[in-house]
Amino acid sequence: MNYECLICQVKALQKRMDKYEIAEEKRNKIVSQAISSIAGIDLDKSFSPEITSNILRELAKESEVKDPFSTEKEESNQVLLSRYSEFKTKVETSIDKFDTALRYAIAGNIIDFGPTHRFDVDETIERVFQTSFAVDDSEALEAAIKKAKTILYLGDNCGEIVMDKLFLETIGHPNVIFAVRDQPILNDATLKEAREVGLHEVASLITNGDNTPSTLLHRVSKEFLEIYRSADLIISKGMGNFEGLMEENDPRLFYLLMIKCPVIGQKVGAEKGDFVVKRSKN
Repeated sequence: MNYECLICQVKALQKRMDKYEIAEEKRNKIVSQAISSIAGIDLDKSFSPEITSNILRELAKESEVKDPFSTEKEESNQVLLSRYSEFKTKVETSIDKFDTALRYAIAGNIIDFGPTHRFDVDETIERVFQTSFAVDDSEALEAAIKKAKTILYLGDNCGEIVMDKLFLETIGHPNVIFAVRDQPILNDATLKEAREVGLHEVASLITNGDNTPSTLLHRVSKEFLEIYRSADLIISKGMGNFEGLMEENDPRLFYLLMIKCPVIGQKVGAEKGDFVVKRSKN
């Protein structure tokens, strides 16, 4: 993890306290405790999503709000679902259905309610079809999908999962397992939202047993870890999952994401705003 991630965590506190409706008289103590908790960490051995999870857990103790982003999650799913037929028609009428559906899936990664992130879905969809992938391992991904007996797909945010459904429907693989967070955190998808958009129609649904906005193999459930280890192909969506898995040396692992911050851009070898299909180091 980079020091800039800690700065981002501090910047996010105000918005997160607002979302949890933290009383004003409690905020000084909460901010002080949060900053103290991250002040002495070893950056080389820490994960930004894990810090996020720890801070939000403490906010939840002081709040009656159980799912602070429930409105945003529902709205983003419904907005994208209302256009599903439009997107599907473009895929079905395209010359390269795989590439078109893949681009929609990656464009969906723009939907994020992080502390410094602003997004425009239509602008992103338009741009994803006009630009090349900054890192492009899409041919290797397509070949791996055709060979794989089992695919583990690591889901990310609500709204985005509608585009994931379109991609999975397009590839038509018979044995896809789609993993979501175990409990609500930020605007990440849980089983509830995954079922609401119909992901159970194209994949088997599981949770990773954790509520970190990432996939951290030292925190996930035993059941999830067994599936992870046995899958022929692992597709990881979004920056959160990338942050948790980026040091894995695993050719089964492909990252699909849009670069939303320069720190991750440096890790990937791309710029902020770029679209990426990257295979893990081998």
